[in-house]
Amino acid sequence: MSFDFKFSTFGEKLEQKGGIVDLMQDLGKALNGQTSMRMMGGGNPAAIPEVQSIWRKRTVELLSEEKEFNSTLVNYDPPSGNPKYLSAVAKSLNHEYGWDLKSKNIAVTSGAQTAFFFLFNILAGEFANGQQKKILLPLAPEYIGYANQGITQNIFVTQPAIIEEKGKNQFKYHVDFKQLKIHDEIAAICVSRPTNPSGNVLTDQEINQLSEISRSKNIPLIIDNAYGNPFPGAIFTKATPIWDEHIILTLSLSKLGLPGTRTGIVIGSEKIIAAITAANAIVGLANNNIGQALSLPLIESGELITMSKNLIKPFYKNRMLRARSYVEDAFGDTIPYKLHESEGAFFLWFWFPGLPITTIKLYEKLKKRNVLVVPGEYFFFGLADQWDHSHECIRVTFSQSDNIVKEGIQIIAEEVAKSYGI
Repeated sequence: MSFDFKFSTFGEKLEQKGGIVDLMQDLGKALNGQTSMRMMGGGNPAAIPEVQSIWRKRTVELLSEEKEFNSTLVNYDPPSGNPKYLSAVAKSLNHEYGWDLKSKNIAVTSGAQTAFFFLFNILAGEFANGQQKKILLPLAPEYIGYANQGITQNIFVTQPAIIEEKGKNQFKYHVDFKQLKIHDEIAAICVSRPTNPSGNVLTDQEINQLSEISRSKNIPLIIDNAYGNPFPGAIFTKATPIWDEHIILTLSLSKLGLPGTRTGIVIGSEKIIAAITAANAIVGLANNNIGQALSLPLIESGELITMSKNLIKPFYKNRMLRARSYVEDAFGDTIPYKLHESEGAFFLWFWFPGLPITTIKLYEKLKKRNVLVVPGEYFFFGLADQWDHSHECIRVTFSQSDNIVKEGIQIIAEEVAKSYGI
């Protein structure tokens, strides 16, 4: 017997095809049985041996300390997070950047992805007066995981980036401030820094300008710092973190090698943190304790920041340089391509100008050859007008082993060449 029940509007929205759903399903299938698949599309961090050694040591310490172990597994923490953890994060960031954070400016969430679901729906959507407000993304392409976060439809207004071409095979995105319009319907501005998928890092000037605009319009500026400073530190250019009462800053433990603990950190005004705390209590009662317990001593001692500077940053920078050399060897001078400047995160963002097929079709061709990438189309949601550029890009991770990255890039070059008829 089958039941013909109906979903709510929100339920129907969850049934819709979405990039992040496809990505995680492909990732899950590949990690659970498709051993031949070259995983170059996921956002998994690398298992850096020196970093993993630190986490193994902390796990052993946690297991050996009966009181801490029992507290971690048996107790519910307050919905904002463990008070000792919040205090340690505030103290660490204040010391590093000269801020004036208090524990009440910080909340923990079950991963930064959850934090954005809360933030977007707290700030945007339907208001009591009937007005529909939206989140402004001032630079597309932007993180695929935002796209389907709204409880209501169409909560994003996205502006195409300016493309600065830098030589034959390189380019960089910039915010088009001349076209940036902050209407009454805009509830907040949101950017990732470094940006997933492109590895773009908004300059200090761009961030400061966005900050001034948001302050003048009395709306928050949300900065997604999942790859940035001070941790995990996967950023290869100058980028000064900023925070003020009108700024909401998010951090994550995932790229430190702890994605399985689902530990995100939100820094904001007391009003924002109170709302996040309430959402945590309603949705999940409390947060995952494991990530907080593992990382707390390293935050208190400063080791987490040292690890980011001395282990994580150089690891990914070296991986990036090798990956770019594989691209140069595989693509040569005959295949048209451009790479975004690799300023942070752990992705190569390819642009194939005038590509005769969409990157959705390219993705399918590569998948048949056991290479999993992410088509660029998924990162250009919320645009008012069609943009050919959105069908000419793919995201490739270089967090996998050198052999996988090298083999995958060679196969990508072969399929791109076929698409151009070369």
